[in-house]
Amino acid sequence: MEIHLTRVDQDFHFEARGAADVAIHLDANPEIGGHNLGARPMELMLMGLGGCSAIDIIMILKKQRQPLERFDIKVTAERQKVEEFNLFSNIHIHFMLGGELDSDKVEKAIVLSLEKYCSVAAILYKTATITHSFELV
Repeated sequence: MEIHLTRVDQDFHFEARGAADVAIHLDANPEIGGHNLGARPMELMLMGLGGCSAIDIIMILKKQRQPLERFDIKVTAERQKVEEFNLFSNIHIHFMLGGELDSDKVEKAIVLSLEKYCSVAAILYKTATITHSFELV
């Protein structure tokens, strides 16, 4: 895996590109000189967690022939200072799914993703407690 970051301005704004060559913008908080022109790096980690688990869940529900018509995710997190780092300590993922879905199958898909398949979750479990909830909408 390889990504490239290119500095866009003289402050903290970068454009990142990966294998799909899709631009993602990163920037720092205005308190330290950023300009709100992109996501913060730690926000990208939470987006990665949501995206990673979403892909797993969709794949599992497709295999179970569950007709998923809507899927939204809200990720919230708390950070704690550990030495010089501000690490995630608690992360909560709330899944909102729509369609004629079996709630037991949805719960199983979420648990399989977060505990077995999602590599981002496996990394974040090293420093954080990850909890989840879901609702069928």
